[in-house]
Amino acid sequence: MTQSYSKEVSARVKGYVRENWGAPFIVAFMVLLMVAAASLSLSLSSFADDVAVYGYYALVAGVVLQLACFVKYRGKNSDEAAV
Repeated sequence: MTQSYSKEVSARVKGYVRENWGAPFIVAFMVLLMVAAASLSLSLSSFADDVAVYGYYALVAGVVLQLACFVKYRGKNSDEAAV
């Protein structure tokens, strides 16, 4: 039972990422932002700055990919909503 649940969750995550290309980059941004905050609290300001910059790049990439995904799937989703 646990194995089938794990496969189902894995399939749903793969499907979500397939339809939302920027999602992994936005998740990476959130993780990098938390790492930067933790580093800053440990007085590693130089490392925190570098991590925050990489996080910003991940956010920009994620937003651009989400926009591309929105443009690609815009017609398909509006057809499904009308039914």
